[in-house]
Amino acid sequence: MGVGRRVIPLAVFFLLAVFNCLLMPCPAAGVDENHSTATKEKVPKDAELSLLQAVMCESVQNLKPVNEALTFSVSLGHVYCVSYFKPVPKPTVIFHRWYRRNELSTQIRLKVYPPHWTTYSVIQLREEDKGPWHIEITDQNGKVFDIVRFSITD
Repeated sequence: MGVGRRVIPLAVFFLLAVFNCLLMPCPAAGVDENHSTATKEKVPKDAELSLLQAVMCESVQNLKPVNEALTFSVSLGHVYCVSYFKPVPKPTVIFHRWYRRNELSTQIRLKVYPPHWTTYSVIQLREEDKGPWHIEITDQNGKVFDIVRFSITD
């Protein structure tokens, strides 16, 4: 799954993923927001995967970021990174690489699908997580689409 210790324990993550699969057409960590109409859109053959938007937020509802911010209180207990890719020419893998004080804390592997895709990752916060953070959003070859900076405070 990744490097680090701030990720939901594997067994809990697995159970949540299975539960979400029963409720949605695909895992909660990456769901096309227009799934029923997505197959009607055509992506040009020469199109490249493109990150349209990436934001930090307190939670995610219906694949929309809730309470976007750049500073979060550790008392929230978690923080989310939401990424919206368009176009997505073919199914592929992207990564959210979470860094605390420029040191890799965890790496989360996410899949994206044509023609566009919204996906997100989340980490659990602890007292020792206060300070500067950034997330590199990359493809599987290491190409950096964006770097999102934020801070964790009291």
